[in-house]
Amino acid sequence: MPVYVDHAATTPISAPALAALTLELSRSGNPSSLHGSGRRARRSVEESRETLAAAAGAHASEVVFTSGGTEADNLAIKGLYWARRSADAARTRILCSAVEHHAVQDTVEWLERHEGAEVVWLPVDAAGVVSLDALEAALAEAPERTALATVMWANNEVGTVQPVEAVVAEAARYGIPVHSDAVQAFGSLPVSFAASGLATMAVSAHKIGGPVGVGALLVRRDVTLTPVQHGGGQERDIRSGTLDGAGIAGFAAAADDAVAHLPVEAPRLARLRNRLIEGIARQVPDAVLRGIPHPAPEGARLPGNVHFTFPGCEGDSLLFLLDLAGIESSTGSACTAGVPRPSHVLLAMGLSEDEARGAQRFSLGHTSTEDDVDAVVGAIGDAYGRARTAGMAGHASTIQTAGTGFSA
Repeated sequence: MPVYVDHAATTPISAPALAALTLELSRSGNPSSLHGSGRRARRSVEESRETLAAAAGAHASEVVFTSGGTEADNLAIKGLYWARRSADAARTRILCSAVEHHAVQDTVEWLERHEGAEVVWLPVDAAGVVSLDALEAALAEAPERTALATVMWANNEVGTVQPVEAVVAEAARYGIPVHSDAVQAFGSLPVSFAASGLATMAVSAHKIGGPVGVGALLVRRDVTLTPVQHGGGQERDIRSGTLDGAGIAGFAAAADDAVAHLPVEAPRLARLRNRLIEGIARQVPDAVLRGIPHPAPEGARLPGNVHFTFPGCEGDSLLFLLDLAGIESSTGSACTAGVPRPSHVLLAMGLSEDEARGAQRFSLGHTSTEDDVDAVVGAIGDAYGRARTAGMAGHASTIQTAGTGFSA
């Protein structure tokens, strides 16, 4: 069996989620239908909505089900932007951290290209923490023209937890709504939508032991969103489309299970994380831990996240060599369609392109064990040595062929 250390990409389905999913899959009924089967399906959806809301610190009426985190981010950012601009045509500025997931970053850039948005990218420090000073300056510069701000709760690549409540408090001084992508944080950290003061928050099922293809956007009850898609008027007319009752049941069960076990599971993963960080540092002294330095203060780094850059090698080469050794890791986000390119997160943190290319993320989850950590530590030295040799050979070959009109 391979050692799976890519839980940040997707985590195996939990037993409660699988039971809830398969039970609903064995039944029929559209939650929008009025007959008995439809009413039963609707009851399951609404009970799941209550369960998810309780797990996320929200009111059930604030839960809008989506197909996943990416759709939730699109709905929040486009919906907030269009609603705010419709109310006041001058509101075209979007404040966005420079280390957002592509679901947020690409949405913001699309609004810039096609909808006249003016984007202010908020810088981060070397650990990936957004600058509150930069946020304050951007807000004060033109609050009357600002539509929204968006800052993720925790970074999917380097695991840095952002000061979301401080961001919301600063934006609230100017009446600016804040969206947060909490896909990596929910189920790994204590998350309360109500306590955060956020306008909207995106979460996803398959990051917490639920099925792929279902997520939710939490929308504060006083917040107006312009719908991105139209149809049957489901989900308060914010997100039309037939509801995935089975997926929603699995999501709710996973959320309930993850949050119930969080007080025990988060410290367990943090111990495994620290053991893995220390083991990799012993085996590869040249490797550089990225994100919050070790040992991280409690709550400053996701409990299951370990992110190193390995000098002199390509991250994808190291990934494939680890894969051959039975270790399944990642070079960063799994949502970039397998395209090898330097991470925008690492570049925003001040790394050069060469440094960023050597990235490798190891993320732990509910199935991770000490044996998994030991297996990674045991394989990393040889894999790195081989990847670095391949990288140096490729670099030398490129130099030798320079000026010949050919490339190695």
